[in-house]
Amino acid sequence: MKNPGWSLRNPALDGGRKARAAPTGTAVDSGLRYLTGRAHSRVELRRKLLRKGFETDDYLDDEAFARALVRRRSTNRGPAALAAELSAKGIDRAGVATALAGLDGDAQLAAATRLVERLYAAKPVPGYREMLDSIGAKLVRRGYSGAIVRAACRAVLTGASGDAEA
Repeated sequence: MKNPGWSLRNPALDGGRKARAAPTGTAVDSGLRYLTGRAHSRVELRRKLLRKGFETDDYLDDEAFARALVRRRSTNRGPAALAAELSAKGIDRAGVATALAGLDGDAQLAAATRLVERLYAAKPVPGYREMLDSIGAKLVRRGYSGAIVRAACRAVLTGASGDAEA
């Protein structure tokens, strides 16, 4: 009796690769299953569907994907980090610029200030320079500009010293 887990293929003849089974269902069904978990760019979804055995030329909305990613992640990431993440997911430069155009300076400063407050509460530092060295460096790595980092650190430090005097 033949074991269903075994095949009669010769790995020496096909380069040692497994034979790919025909995909089950449709590309749309598989794509929807992927998109149920999280949003994907066109390049990401096409890559996954091709790996699964589908050939797809479906049209996906990269602009909507990019806007949604920026909206979700802008609470703890700056524009530089968001641009890098979008590029890594296959969004072109024009799409990245369009998605980031919705970010305003006040929203970035508010998000950075919340991060500084959280990090400062976990480990207070004695002064502004020390805050920039420890907490500010973390925000720069998250993609915030130096001006936003300085303003957020200054706001938290003056707020913390004002609370201590009251």
